[in-house]
Amino acid sequence: MPKKLCLAQNPEADRLLTESPLALLIGMVLDQQIPLEWAFTGPLTLTQRLGRDLDAADLANRDPDELAKLFATPPALHRFPGSMAGRVQDMCRQIVEQYDGDPAQVWADVKDGKELLKRIQALPGFGVQKAKIFVALLGKQYGVRPKGWREAAGDFGADGSYKSIADIRDQASLDKVRAFKKQMKAEAKAKAATT
Repeated sequence: MPKKLCLAQNPEADRLLTESPLALLIGMVLDQQIPLEWAFTGPLTLTQRLGRDLDAADLANRDPDELAKLFATPPALHRFPGSMAGRVQDMCRQIVEQYDGDPAQVWADVKDGKELLKRIQALPGFGVQKAKIFVALLGKQYGVRPKGWREAAGDFGADGSYKSIADIRDQASLDKVRAFKKQMKAEAKAKAATT
C-alpha cells in the first residue's frame, strides 16, 4: 500500500483511494474526458451517496437504473454518468466472478508484469494505455512490482518521468504531468496540421 495517494487533491478522497483498491479502480475507470481530480473524487462521492463502504458485490448486484441515478445525481460523477455507471458495474461483476469480490486479487500473486497488464486490461473500462498507466501506478506508488512491471507499463513505467497519474505525488508533480500532456497535445496538433 502507498503511504498516501494524491490523485484527487482532496485529503478525504485521496485517503479512500489509498485504502480501498476498489475506489482506486473506480477512479481509474472514471478518468477519461473529465479532469482527473473529478474522476478520482468520484469514489468518495459514490461512497457518500451509498451510505456505506464500496463493495464490489454490492455494486455488481445493484439495479442498473438505480446505480445510474446515483452517478447522475448533481454533481454527477462523470459527464457520461449512465455509461460510466454501467462500466463500473461491469467491472465489479468481473471482480466478483473472477476474484471472489476482492479487487486487490486482480494484482495479487501475478507471476510477472505481462500477466499483471493482461489482468488489468481485461477489466471493463481499461484499454491498452489505461492498463499500462495503472500498472505504472501500482508499481510506482502501490508497491506492486512483479518482474517486468516497468516493461509492461511501457513509457509510463520509466523512473523519474511525469507522464501520467502514476507520477502524481503532490501539486508540483501534478503540474509537471499536466505540462507534459499539454506538450503532447500541442505536438500532435502540429503534426496533424502538417499532414
